[in-house]
Amino acid sequence: RRAARTAAEIPATILAPDTHFKGLMRFGELLTVEGRLDGEIHSNGCLSIVEGAVVRADIKVGSAVIGGTVRGDIEAINSVEMLASARVFGDVRTARLKVEGGVVFEGELAMIASTQDLDVFSAPVERTRSALVVKEGA
Repeated sequence: RRAARTAAEIPATILAPDTHFKGLMRFGELLTVEGRLDGEIHSNGCLSIVEGAVVRADIKVGSAVIGGTVRGDIEAINSVEMLASARVFGDVRTARLKVEGGVVFEGELAMIASTQDLDVFSAPVERTRSALVVKEGA
């Protein structure tokens, strides 16, 4: 029987700060973007976009932690976490959302009641337009 691996044991793919990738990015369990990525991102794994990174892509992942800038739609089966340094310009669709103070978010948000209700590749979304700036200490 194989024991479950911890996050520290999962091999990560890292796009370094001096990397600029264009095209369709598919990855296994964990991708960390420290540089720039233009195109599309598809995975059931976890996407991490660090502070200073710039992603211009439509994103369909299992979960996402955003600390950099994203211009494009984000669909996450499990969760989206926006860190204080995040700048998100696009629609977000997820089952769980965490937003820290300082985030800039401009787009539409659709919360999914259950992850079983979410098919990130085909389900339509009812949308409402919003712009959100979360102030520190709020």
